[in-house]
Amino acid sequence: MDKKLSHLDDSGNATMVDVSDKRVTARTAVASGRVVFPSDVFETLAAQDFLGKKGSIIQTAVIAGIQAVKRTSELIPLCHQINLSKVQIDIHPKKNILEIRCTVKCDEKTGVEMEALTGVSVSALTIYDMCKALSHDISITDIQLEQKTGGKHDYRS
Repeated sequence: MDKKLSHLDDSGNATMVDVSDKRVTARTAVASGRVVFPSDVFETLAAQDFLGKKGSIIQTAVIAGIQAVKRTSELIPLCHQINLSKVQIDIHPKKNILEIRCTVKCDEKTGVEMEALTGVSVSALTIYDMCKALSHDISITDIQLEQKTGGKHDYRS
């Protein structure tokens, strides 16, 4: 296998990838995740249109996720600061689940996979925070990159 970890130098030290020779291209990443609730908790939330004492659970999670995407380089040590073109977070109820999908776009020399994954993660954590008074038996699961375009290789799960 010829692949090696891009954030380690030849001595094994952490390093930020040098993107100075890369071309600027349109890049997109889509990540997803799920927040799974006990059925009685989900039924209570759904009956209240996902509105809690702190406000709209879904809209608060969307805003938190967008803020997190914009701060990814501050949270993940070796991520580059990039100018974002679009951030979209969609949260949809399914049976006992809130499904989260985050799409991030930019025109840059490096991709936005970490930004999309961070958006999903913080949205899920916000949902947990807003609902934990009803139960701590809430799970955050299946956070994954679904696709990325731009750069050397496209990816689709």
